[in-house]
Amino acid sequence: MPRLSSHFITVDQLGDRLADPNLVIVDCRFRLNDPTWGETQYQQGHIPGAYYLHLDRDLSGPVQQHGGRHPLPDPEAFVSLLSRLGIERNRTEVIIYDDFYCAFGARFWWLLKYYGHDKARLLDGGFPAWQTAQSPIATDIPGFKPGQFEPNPQPQLVVNRQDLLIATDNQRLVIDARDGDRYLGKVEPIDPIAGHIPGALSVSWKQVTDAQGFAQPPEAQQALWENLSPDQEIVLYCGSGVTACVNWLSLELTGHHNLKLYPGGWSDWCSYVAPSFDAKSP
Repeated sequence: MPRLSSHFITVDQLGDRLADPNLVIVDCRFRLNDPTWGETQYQQGHIPGAYYLHLDRDLSGPVQQHGGRHPLPDPEAFVSLLSRLGIERNRTEVIIYDDFYCAFGARFWWLLKYYGHDKARLLDGGFPAWQTAQSPIATDIPGFKPGQFEPNPQPQLVVNRQDLLIATDNQRLVIDARDGDRYLGKVEPIDPIAGHIPGALSVSWKQVTDAQGFAQPPEAQQALWENLSPDQEIVLYCGSGVTACVNWLSLELTGHHNLKLYPGGWSDWCSYVAPSFDAKSP
C-alpha cells in the first residue's frame, strides 16, 4: 500500500481521520442503468461526513447532439459546487469512494486534477471495504461548508474529436478503456454503433483493480503499461470519459504524465457517424 499511497488511502487510514477538519469525503456511487441508485444507497448509509456527488447532475454537463453521454460539467457550476463542499485548492484533502472498481470516483478525481487540485485520493476497496471492516456508517446528510475554490484549469489535459482527426504523426497513442468485446465491436450495450476509434489500442479499465475493487499492486500496474515510454503522449477514452479516468490513475501511478483525456469518448465519436443519434438516449 505505501507505494500506492499517492493515489489511494486504506480503510484504516481514513477511519483514523474522520474528525480531520481539513478532510472532505465524497461518495460517488452510481449505476448507468439506474441513475437514482447511488443516491438512494447514500441516503441509506454512507461514510460519516461524506457528501454525495451524482455522475449526471454534478460530474457532467447537459447532453447534446455531440459531446458524448457525459460531457464535462459547466466550469462555473462545478467550481461553485467545490466551494460549497469546503474544498480549497491544494489545501483541502479530498477522499473519494464508490463501489464499482473506482469507475465513478476516478471521474471526480480527474475533474479535480483538471481544475488544479492534486490533493485527492481514492478509498482502496471503496465502500464495500468500509462495510467489510465494520467501520461506522451514517445516514445524516452533512451541510455545506463556507469555502472558496480558486480554479486553475489545465486545458492541455483534454482533446476533442477534431484534435484526433487532425493528428499528423504517430507519436500520439490512443487507448480505449472499454471492455474488449465493445472495443472489437462484438457488442454495444449503450451507444448506437459498435467499434472503436481507428488506430486505438485496447486496455480495459477493469484490470486496474482486483475483483474486490482493491488497486492491483504496483508490479501489476506496471505490467499494464510496460511497453510504453513514460514520455509517450497518450490519449485515453472510453464510452463517455468516465472509466478512462481509471486507466489515467494507473498510468500516473507508474510514472506516465504525458496524458490527455478525450471526454466525449466513443459516444461522441460515433454521434458523427450515426445521423439518427438521439442525444436523449442512455
